[in-house]
Parts: sequence; C-alpha cells; structure tokens
Amino acid sequence: MNIPDDWQESIKVGISTCLTGEKVRYDGNHSHDRFVTETLGQFFDFVPVCPEVECGMPVPREAIQLVGDPENPRLVTVNSRKDMTDQMKNWIDIKLTELEKENLCGFIFKSKSPSSGLHRIKVHNEKGNVISHAGRGLFAHAFVKCFPRIPAEDAARLNDPKIRETFIENIFTLKRWRRLLEGQRSLGALVDFHTRNKLLLFSHSEKIYRKMGKLVADGKMMDKDALFDQYESLLFQTLTLQTTLKKNINVLQHMMGYFKKDLAGDEKQELLAIFDDYKRGFVPLIVPMTLIKHYVQKYNQEYLACQTYLNPHPVELKLRNYY
Repeated sequence: MNIPDDWQESIKVGISTCLTGEKVRYDGNHSHDRFVTETLGQFFDFVPVCPEVECGMPVPREAIQLVGDPENPRLVTVNSRKDMTDQMKNWIDIKLTELEKENLCGFIFKSKSPSSGLHRIKVHNEKGNVISHAGRGLFAHAFVKCFPRIPAEDAARLNDPKIRETFIENIFTLKRWRRLLEGQRSLGALVDFHTRNKLLLFSHSEKIYRKMGKLVADGKMMDKDALFDQYESLLFQTLTLQTTLKKNINVLQHMMGYFKKDLAGDEKQELLAIFDDYKRGFVPLIVPMTLIKHYVQKYNQEYLACQTYLNPHPVELKLRNYY
C-alpha cells in the first residue's frame, strides 16, 4: 500500500497560543488542548499566534468583547470601555503579511474569543447586552478573508468527529496540492493528482468531482495559470462538503467493482456483509476500509493502491473509527 510521504514532511498549522498551554489569556491562564498538541502535534508543526498579546495587551489584562454592528464590530474592554479596534487591526495587517510567508496548511482558533473565535461569537451593544451570536473574532475574520483556501476551524468544534475528519483531511490534501504546485505545473501532473484523489473527491461530492474532471479534460485548451486556479477553487469547494454514510457506501461499492474478476464467492459475500454492517451503523468505516485494503494487497490492485481515499491521513488520528 502506498503511504503518502507528506506524513513525514513538515506541515505548518497556525494555532491560538493559549491552546498550546502558554499562559496568555486575559486572566493569566491557558486553554491547553491536549488532543491538539499531543495527537495532532505528532504530525503538525504549530505556529502559535495570540492577537491580544502580540498587539500589545498585557497578561493579565482587562477582558474584551465585540461591540456594535455584528458585521463590523469594534473591540472594546469590558469595564473601562476602551476601544482597542485600531490597535488590533494595525497589528493584524502586519501579522497577515508575516503569516503569508509561513505557508500554513491550516489554522486552529480558540473558540469564543473576541479576537480569535471563528464561529458564534457574542456581539454586545454599548450597555454590554448581547445583541447577536453571529460575530467572528477580528483576527479570525481577517485571516479567513485573506486566506480563503486555508482550512480553518475552532478548537471546540474539533470534538465533533465529522468536523474533525473534514478539517484534518483538508490539511493533508492541501499539503499534497502544495507539493504539486512546488514542482512543474504540467497538465500531466494535474491529471495524476486528479486520478490519485478521485475517490477522495468522489466521497465529498460526485457532482463537483465530475466538474473537476471535465476541467482537467479541457486543460489543453486553457491558460495554465487559469486552469490550476480553477481546479484549486473546485478542490476546496469539494472538500468543505462533509462525507456521509451514503457517500462512503457509494465509494466502497465503486471500489468493489475493481475486484469483480478476482473475488471468490465467499470473499464477495463477506465484503457485502461488512458493507451492510457499516450501512446499519454496527461497525465504523475503518472496518470495511481495512478489508478493502486487504484485497488491494492480495490482488495487487494498482489503481486502488494509489488512491488517497485509502490513506488520506495517518491511522494514528483514528478519524474513521466512529460510527
């Protein structure tokens, strides 16, 4: 089985500094996330960022909150009502330029933070009352606007197995894509990438996968830069869509078709039974995937052996072990 060599390469991922265990929060404490540092940290090189400290605020410090228009809030201290918006935004402009040089493949943000929270951040009125839960931290908002094709997620949301799998899968896929871009941007290289990632893309969106296939097929008639840019846009449009049990069953059945001349009767029945167990929620995805990998090796199925769907991320992350 071909194991992607990007697992051994440096994969830079931005992270809110407090999640690493550094005591940079407003109250002088941290928000250490051991899954992030101890599990993901085996494969990612973290680039820590603390907007509040790095823009000049002390530790400990007065708490801050978002105030005003949820679409364009200001950053204000809770008690003294000091407006920190300009100080934060001036730092953000400089920091984004620095991060562009880091070649990040993802970013993990601190949840509920008025500077770094990515989803459902409270926005207050001048009296301190909550008027919206649809805000976004100033730095998080600026980051995703500046780098729309870099996977970004709130740390707390990584407790959801589907969100966690999608996020991490996107990081490894982006790393593979970046490696292609670092080499010779030829149509042949793009065809190879598309071929190897066929089933992975298929498991997210068959419709967009076919659109990508047509784009590649028409590649000879396009400007190369435009071709690669359009493909990249569709690539991450596809990967933002979560896989589902139905989509995975479709891919599993598709893979089984490659063994129609190889499988003995009892092997075929065993595979179908495992598919049914997965479909009914009795076993996690890792079970039918393991059996498929066994047959890939047993029958030397070279096409499937090259599919990233079989090994999209390190098995140590246990991303396919849920039901």
